[in-house]
Amino acid sequence: MPSAPFPYRLIATDLDGTLLRSDDTISARTRAALDAAAGRGAAHIVVTGRAVPWTKRILTDLDYRGLAVCAQGSQVYDAGAGKLLTSVTLDRRVGRHALDLLEKEVGAVAVAASCDGLDGQVLAGPGYRVHDGPLPYVPIQDREAIWQQPLNKLYIQHDQLDDDGLAKAARAAVGDLVGVVMAGAGIVELLPLGLSKAKGLALAARRLKIRAAETIAFGDMPNDLPMFAWAGHGVAMANAHEELLAVADEVTAANDEDGIAVVLERLLSRP
Repeated sequence: MPSAPFPYRLIATDLDGTLLRSDDTISARTRAALDAAAGRGAAHIVVTGRAVPWTKRILTDLDYRGLAVCAQGSQVYDAGAGKLLTSVTLDRRVGRHALDLLEKEVGAVAVAASCDGLDGQVLAGPGYRVHDGPLPYVPIQDREAIWQQPLNKLYIQHDQLDDDGLAKAARAAVGDLVGVVMAGAGIVELLPLGLSKAKGLALAARRLKIRAAETIAFGDMPNDLPMFAWAGHGVAMANAHEELLAVADEVTAANDEDGIAVVLERLLSRP
Protein backbone atom coordinates (compact mmCIF):
# COMPACT_ATOMS: atom_id res chain seq x y z
CA MET A 1 0.00 0.00 0.00
CA PRO A 2 1.32 3.52 -0.81
CA SER A 3 2.22 5.72 2.15
CA ALA A 4 -0.23 8.42 3.16
CA PRO A 5 0.74 12.03 2.24
CA PHE A 6 2.66 13.96 4.88
CA PRO A 7 0.22 16.03 6.99
CA TYR A 8 1.79 19.31 5.81
CA ARG A 9 2.79 20.23 2.26
CA LEU A 10 5.53 22.63 3.43
CA ILE A 11 8.14 22.44 6.19
CA ALA A 12 9.67 25.86 6.95
CA THR A 13 12.75 25.83 9.14
CA ASP A 14 14.92 28.56 10.59
CA LEU A 15 18.66 27.79 10.40
CA ASP A 16 20.61 28.92 13.46
CA GLY A 17 19.39 27.41 16.71
CA THR A 18 16.80 25.34 14.82
CA LEU A 19 17.82 23.25 11.81
CA LEU A 20 21.53 23.67 12.50
CA ARG A 21 23.22 22.24 15.53
CA SER A 22 25.71 24.35 17.48
CA ASP A 23 28.48 23.21 15.12
CA ASP A 24 26.56 24.46 12.03
CA THR A 25 25.71 20.94 10.84
CA ILE A 26 22.48 19.00 10.40
CA SER A 27 22.31 15.63 12.10
CA ALA A 28 21.85 12.46 10.06
CA ARG A 29 18.59 11.87 11.93
CA THR A 30 17.16 15.25 10.91
CA ARG A 31 18.28 14.80 7.31
CA ALA A 32 16.58 11.40 7.22
CA ALA A 33 13.33 12.82 8.63
CA LEU A 34 13.28 15.66 6.08
CA ASP A 35 14.00 13.19 3.26
CA ALA A 36 11.19 10.91 4.46
CA ALA A 37 8.76 13.84 4.58
CA ALA A 38 9.85 14.87 1.08
CA GLY A 39 9.19 11.34 -0.09
CA ARG A 40 5.62 11.78 1.07
CA GLY A 41 5.08 15.10 -0.67
CA ALA A 42 6.38 17.79 1.69
CA ALA A 43 8.60 20.59 0.39
CA HIS A 44 11.28 22.09 2.65
CA ILE A 45 12.10 25.81 2.73
CA VAL A 46 14.89 27.35 4.79
CA VAL A 47 13.80 30.67 6.34
CA THR A 48 16.68 32.56 7.92
CA GLY A 49 17.74 35.97 9.12
CA ARG A 50 21.08 35.49 7.36
CA ALA A 51 21.44 37.31 4.04
CA VAL A 52 22.20 35.21 0.95
CA PRO A 53 26.01 35.60 1.10
CA TRP A 54 26.00 34.19 4.64
CA THR A 55 23.48 31.48 3.73
CA LYS A 56 24.57 30.03 0.40
CA ARG A 57 27.77 28.38 1.72
CA ILE A 58 25.77 26.52 4.36
CA LEU A 59 23.16 25.50 1.79
CA THR A 60 25.91 24.18 -0.49
CA ASP A 61 27.38 22.16 2.40
CA LEU A 62 23.91 20.75 3.09
CA ASP A 63 23.35 19.96 -0.61
CA TYR A 64 20.18 22.05 -0.34
CA ARG A 65 18.66 22.89 -3.75
CA GLY A 66 15.30 24.43 -2.92
CA LEU A 67 14.12 27.95 -2.22
CA ALA A 68 15.52 29.84 0.75
CA VAL A 69 14.01 32.91 2.39
CA CYS A 70 16.93 35.03 3.58
CA ALA A 71 17.69 38.35 5.30
CA GLN A 72 14.54 38.28 7.48
CA GLY A 73 12.33 37.87 4.41
CA SER A 74 13.89 40.49 2.15
CA GLN A 75 15.46 37.91 -0.20
CA VAL A 76 14.09 34.78 -1.85
CA TYR A 77 16.98 32.71 -3.18
CA ASP A 78 16.89 29.72 -5.54
CA ALA A 79 19.71 27.59 -4.17
CA GLY A 80 19.58 25.10 -7.04
CA ALA A 81 19.96 27.79 -9.69
CA GLY A 82 22.13 30.10 -7.58
CA LYS A 83 19.79 33.00 -8.36
CA LEU A 84 18.30 35.78 -6.28
CA LEU A 85 14.58 35.80 -7.16
CA THR A 86 13.41 38.76 -5.07
CA SER A 87 15.14 41.40 -3.00
CA VAL A 88 13.77 44.25 -0.88
CA THR A 89 16.18 46.96 0.23
CA LEU A 90 16.09 49.41 3.11
CA ASP A 91 15.60 53.05 2.13
CA ARG A 92 18.94 54.50 3.21
CA ARG A 93 17.49 57.92 4.01
CA VAL A 94 14.97 56.25 6.30
CA GLY A 95 17.68 54.09 7.87
CA ARG A 96 19.90 57.08 8.58
CA HIS A 97 16.99 59.04 10.03
CA ALA A 98 15.98 56.10 12.22
CA LEU A 99 19.51 55.81 13.63
CA ASP A 100 19.59 59.54 14.37
CA LEU A 101 16.29 59.37 16.23
CA LEU A 102 17.30 56.25 18.13
CA GLU A 103 20.59 57.76 19.28
CA LYS A 104 18.75 60.82 20.57
CA GLU A 105 16.87 58.45 22.88
CA VAL A 106 19.52 55.91 23.96
CA GLY A 107 22.88 57.47 23.10
CA ALA A 108 25.45 56.14 20.67
CA VAL A 109 24.90 52.76 19.02
CA ALA A 110 27.43 50.70 17.07
CA VAL A 111 26.23 49.86 13.57
CA ALA A 112 26.88 47.26 10.89
CA ALA A 113 25.14 46.97 7.55
CA SER A 114 24.23 44.07 5.26
CA CYS A 115 24.76 45.08 1.62
CA ASP A 116 22.33 43.78 -0.97
CA GLY A 117 23.10 41.17 -3.60
CA LEU A 118 24.37 37.61 -3.99
CA ASP A 119 27.82 38.67 -2.76
CA GLY A 120 26.92 41.63 -0.56
CA GLN A 121 29.39 42.34 2.22
CA VAL A 122 28.63 43.13 5.85
CA LEU A 123 30.21 46.45 6.79
CA ALA A 124 31.06 46.84 10.48
CA GLY A 125 31.30 50.39 11.75
CA PRO A 126 33.44 51.65 14.64
CA GLY A 127 32.83 49.78 17.90
CA TYR A 128 30.64 47.05 16.40
CA ARG A 129 31.45 43.71 18.04
CA VAL A 130 31.56 41.15 15.24
CA HIS A 131 30.28 37.59 15.58
CA ASP A 132 32.02 34.42 14.56
CA GLY A 133 30.68 33.17 11.25
CA PRO A 134 31.46 31.71 7.84
CA LEU A 135 32.14 35.07 6.20
CA PRO A 136 34.20 37.99 7.45
CA TYR A 137 32.90 41.42 8.28
CA VAL A 138 34.54 44.33 6.49
CA PRO A 139 35.61 46.93 9.07
CA ILE A 140 35.03 50.58 8.17
CA GLN A 141 36.28 53.58 10.10
CA ASP A 142 33.71 56.08 8.85
CA ARG A 143 30.04 55.20 9.37
CA GLU A 144 29.17 57.33 6.35
CA ALA A 145 30.52 54.55 4.13
CA ILE A 146 27.47 52.46 5.09
CA TRP A 147 25.20 54.64 3.01
CA GLN A 148 27.10 54.29 -0.28
CA GLN A 149 25.35 51.16 -1.61
CA PRO A 150 21.97 49.34 -1.39
CA LEU A 151 21.33 47.64 1.98
CA ASN A 152 19.13 44.81 3.24
CA LYS A 153 19.25 45.82 6.89
CA LEU A 154 21.23 47.39 9.71
CA TYR A 155 22.61 45.69 12.82
CA ILE A 156 22.81 47.72 16.03
CA GLN A 157 24.50 47.27 19.42
CA HIS A 158 24.55 49.32 22.61
CA ASP A 159 27.09 49.38 25.43
CA GLN A 160 24.54 49.35 28.27
CA LEU A 161 21.32 47.86 26.87
CA ASP A 162 20.98 44.11 26.38
CA ASP A 163 19.39 42.69 23.23
CA ASP A 164 15.82 42.73 24.52
CA GLY A 165 16.26 46.20 26.01
CA LEU A 166 17.73 47.62 22.82
CA ALA A 167 15.02 46.06 20.66
CA LYS A 168 12.33 47.47 22.95
CA ALA A 169 13.90 50.93 22.92
CA ALA A 170 14.27 50.86 19.13
CA ARG A 171 10.63 49.86 18.62
CA ALA A 172 9.51 52.72 20.85
CA ALA A 173 11.75 55.28 19.17
CA VAL A 174 11.61 54.30 15.47
CA GLY A 175 9.13 51.44 15.12
CA ASP A 176 6.98 53.61 12.85
CA LEU A 177 9.92 54.00 10.42
CA VAL A 178 11.60 50.60 10.36
CA GLY A 179 11.00 47.05 11.48
CA VAL A 180 12.94 45.97 14.57
CA VAL A 181 13.80 42.33 15.31
CA MET A 182 15.97 40.45 17.77
CA ALA A 183 17.40 37.56 15.75
CA GLY A 184 19.92 36.02 18.13
CA ALA A 185 22.47 36.78 20.81
CA GLY A 186 23.93 40.20 20.06
CA ILE A 187 21.84 40.59 16.91
CA VAL A 188 19.27 43.39 16.86
CA GLU A 189 18.30 44.47 13.36
CA LEU A 190 16.54 47.36 11.62
CA LEU A 191 14.60 46.31 8.50
CA PRO A 192 12.34 47.86 5.86
CA LEU A 193 9.03 48.60 7.58
CA GLY A 194 6.55 45.73 7.29
CA LEU A 195 9.17 43.20 6.23
CA SER A 196 9.27 39.84 8.03
CA LYS A 197 10.08 36.19 7.55
CA ALA A 198 6.35 35.68 7.00
CA LYS A 199 6.32 38.03 4.00
CA GLY A 200 9.24 36.24 2.37
CA LEU A 201 7.85 32.81 3.18
CA ALA A 202 4.46 33.75 1.72
CA LEU A 203 6.16 34.76 -1.54
CA ALA A 204 8.13 31.52 -1.70
CA ALA A 205 5.09 29.40 -0.81
CA ARG A 206 3.05 31.11 -3.52
CA ARG A 207 5.63 29.98 -6.07
CA LEU A 208 5.04 26.42 -4.87
CA LYS A 209 1.24 26.90 -4.79
CA ILE A 210 1.16 26.07 -1.08
CA ARG A 211 -1.08 27.81 1.46
CA ALA A 212 -0.22 28.96 4.98
CA ALA A 213 -2.55 26.37 6.52
CA GLU A 214 -0.52 23.64 4.80
CA THR A 215 2.72 24.79 6.44
CA ILE A 216 4.51 23.69 9.61
CA ALA A 217 7.22 26.10 10.80
CA PHE A 218 10.15 25.62 13.19
CA GLY A 219 12.06 28.42 14.92
CA ASP A 220 13.80 29.70 18.02
CA MET A 221 13.93 33.52 18.11
CA PRO A 222 11.54 36.50 18.19
CA ASN A 223 12.17 37.12 14.49
CA ASP A 224 10.27 33.86 13.93
CA LEU A 225 7.08 35.26 15.49
CA PRO A 226 5.57 36.47 12.19
CA MET A 227 6.35 33.13 10.55
CA PHE A 228 4.53 31.32 13.37
CA ALA A 229 1.56 33.66 12.99
CA TRP A 230 1.42 32.92 9.25
CA ALA A 231 1.94 29.15 9.30
CA GLY A 232 -0.69 26.59 10.13
CA HIS A 233 1.44 25.15 12.94
CA GLY A 234 4.41 26.69 14.76
CA VAL A 235 6.96 24.58 16.63
CA ALA A 236 9.48 26.22 18.97
CA MET A 237 12.73 24.55 19.89
CA ALA A 238 13.35 23.91 23.60
CA ASN A 239 16.20 26.44 23.38
CA ALA A 240 13.86 29.12 21.98
CA HIS A 241 13.44 32.67 23.28
CA GLU A 242 10.64 33.07 25.82
CA GLU A 243 8.60 35.25 23.42
CA LEU A 244 8.44 32.45 20.86
CA LEU A 245 7.80 29.76 23.46
CA ALA A 246 4.78 31.76 24.63
CA VAL A 247 3.01 31.61 21.25
CA ALA A 248 4.17 28.27 19.83
CA ASP A 249 1.61 25.58 19.07
CA GLU A 250 4.08 23.09 20.51
CA VAL A 251 7.61 22.89 21.86
CA THR A 252 10.06 20.24 20.72
CA ALA A 253 13.55 19.21 21.80
CA ALA A 254 16.50 21.58 21.38
CA ASN A 255 18.37 22.03 18.11
CA ASP A 256 21.26 19.94 19.44
CA GLU A 257 18.82 17.15 20.33
CA ASP A 258 17.18 16.69 16.90
CA GLY A 259 14.07 18.68 17.79
CA ILE A 260 12.88 18.93 14.18
CA ALA A 261 13.31 15.19 13.65
CA VAL A 262 11.33 14.45 16.82
CA VAL A 263 8.26 16.21 15.39
CA LEU A 264 8.64 14.98 11.82
CA GLU A 265 9.07 11.36 12.93
CA ARG A 266 5.89 11.60 14.97
CA LEU A 267 3.97 12.97 11.98
CA LEU A 268 5.49 10.36 9.68
CA SER A 269 4.32 7.59 12.01
CA ARG A 270 0.67 8.54 11.59
CA PRO A 271 -1.27 5.97 9.56
